[in-house]
Amino acid sequence: MAEKPPLVARIVPLGVAVVVIALDQWTKALVMASIPLGTVGWNWGDDFFELTHQRNTGVAFSLGTGLPEPFRSLGFILLPLVAMVVLAIFAWRDKSLTWLQRWGLGLILGGGLGNLIDRIFPPGGIKGVVDFLSFKFYGLFWMDRFATFNIADSGVTIGVGLILLSLLLGRRRK
Repeated sequence: MAEKPPLVARIVPLGVAVVVIALDQWTKALVMASIPLGTVGWNWGDDFFELTHQRNTGVAFSLGTGLPEPFRSLGFILLPLVAMVVLAIFAWRDKSLTWLQRWGLGLILGGGLGNLIDRIFPPGGIKGVVDFLSFKFYGLFWMDRFATFNIADSGVTIGVGLILLSLLLGRRRK
């Protein structure tokens, strides 16, 4: 049997994931308690940043919102759940992962599971993932505003960035 990584290295991704999930669910609960759905609760910098309360029934950038329910359940709950389980097992078992990669996997796991919680247990009985961070994009990439997002989305994005960075750093060393 292959040698397992040390316990501390195996726990890092899971610990990071738990922190991301906790922050994500806590901030979503605050938003739901203080900002009515579909409204802006606070803005800064002449609407550069808005703290808002939106629901996304699709995936990133609201893709798939119009799909029939069976496809959305399969595509937005079952497949990501399987992917998160596989990712957790990989993070737990793989000895070759760097610390940067372990942190990245933890952020991806936490973000993925944070949004899955919203899909499986709709907050307040309203379907959709709670999104609340909105930034003005000033027409960049033909968008007035960037897609509204949350802490879980940020975790996934930063996690992917860390893994890509680790791959680039690994290539430079070779």
